[in-house]
Amino acid sequence: MDKKTKVHFLAEELRKPTNPIKINLIGAGGTGSFVLSGLARINEALTAHGHAGLVVTVWDGDLVTESNIGRQLFASSEIGLSKSVALINRINRFFGIQWYAESRNFPKIVSGLEQKGITASIYISCVDNVQSRFDLSSVLCNLKKYPNQLDRPRYWMDMGNSKDSGQVICATVGRIEQPPSKKFITMEELPFVTEEYETLLREGQENDDTPSCSLVDSLKKQSLFINSTLAGLGCDLLTTLLFDGILVERGVLLNLKTKYCRPLPFA
Repeated sequence: MDKKTKVHFLAEELRKPTNPIKINLIGAGGTGSFVLSGLARINEALTAHGHAGLVVTVWDGDLVTESNIGRQLFASSEIGLSKSVALINRINRFFGIQWYAESRNFPKIVSGLEQKGITASIYISCVDNVQSRFDLSSVLCNLKKYPNQLDRPRYWMDMGNSKDSGQVICATVGRIEQPPSKKFITMEELPFVTEEYETLLREGQENDDTPSCSLVDSLKKQSLFINSTLAGLGCDLLTTLLFDGILVERGVLLNLKTKYCRPLPFA
């Protein structure tokens, strides 16, 4: 007897939405700046197929510095500007859309009054430290207590990397009802990265966030193309979920130095 494949089907309300799917992109640096461009391209492809598309809010409290030029998608003329504002202004002009920028970090704690402003169907984190992931995990755990809210949180896609390697991990925010299937084993709930890899995250040291003074200094910490490659893999996974409505893997593992890349299967 053939072994059934584990899959996850896209949440019902996101398959043919009436309104654009709301996404919170958290972090607009090395990976996030490339992810935003990918999201704009996904939006173009979706709307060309008659889909309602996406609406994205970028969260980042940092300013563009000299060391960001070259490794991240910023120009010298943008030094000193808010990263999120610089990226959103450029994307909006280029694609003729109206997405949003928050020139502050995503909240660590969310009160009832703040929920309306920060809820989204999909959260994509491109942050450079461990604690930010645990903070976001706490916020999402709190938000999933309110299942009837507008733009109910459904997915969290985390992208993280070291100098030459990285991973994309897709999780659900709580359980997502799956259609009955005789062909597949359907996965209702995909664990947060902070749940599945909590021990590794807490034991591991956070990335060195000491400011780099130049592109040369920053490249000693991260290779030139690790962020853009990881962003492309993550956006491709999201494209599969939104277009095909199904995932047969929940992430990607990448080692750019050894040119090794493989899908992360369901547990």
